[in-house]
Amino acid sequence: MFVCSCFGVTEEQVKSHAEAGACTPRQIASACKAGTDCGGCVRRIQALLGRGACPRRQVIDQGGQPLVAEVATEVPEAA
Repeated sequence: MFVCSCFGVTEEQVKSHAEAGACTPRQIASACKAGTDCGGCVRRIQALLGRGACPRRQVIDQGGQPLVAEVATEVPEAA
């Protein structure tokens, strides 16, 4: 079944890109252009990705460290 009519991207292709590590609609778009023309398929792509579809997200959900470095939270005192 086609997910993106503009570029002829199928549901299986989106799932394949997700299994290869594409965790967001933007990453799917980078992999196969789906969602970059009319945008009508973006919600369907989001539904296919679902919660927990990303291995990196699973690590965070299990209490692991996120891949983004934390920003210092201390603010220097004003003089």
